[in-house]
Amino acid sequence: MAKSGTVIGWLLAEDDRAKLLQRFQPRYEKTVAHHVTLRTDAANDPLPPQVKAEIVGRTDDENGVEAMVVTIDGTTDRPDGSTYHITWSLGPGRRARESNDVLKERGWKELDHPIPVRLEPGRF
Repeated sequence: MAKSGTVIGWLLAEDDRAKLLQRFQPRYEKTVAHHVTLRTDAANDPLPPQVKAEIVGRTDDENGVEAMVVTIDGTTDRPDGSTYHITWSLGPGRRARESNDVLKERGWKELDHPIPVRLEPGRF
């Protein structure tokens, strides 16, 4: 797991988070809905720029990992080959980084309509 402060990406704006959590009730007991990762091991990297972001899909492994797929400036493809996402909720013993595996193994289902979200550059 990456140390705190070594991950860069974008934080989900609090008011958007609250609205989205009402619209997409977390399926599992631990609500995350916090950020979109750009890069890990990035303690010395500058923060990323402002971006246009939309939630475009969802994945759920039916066993404790739920995530929302996000476009960043029109793409879901993260530079490391994974998919931009927000880990939405987790069941007991599950970890946020497992969202990457679920997306790779199971893919994701596109939403009927993209949902614009405000993201702020951050380090976490």
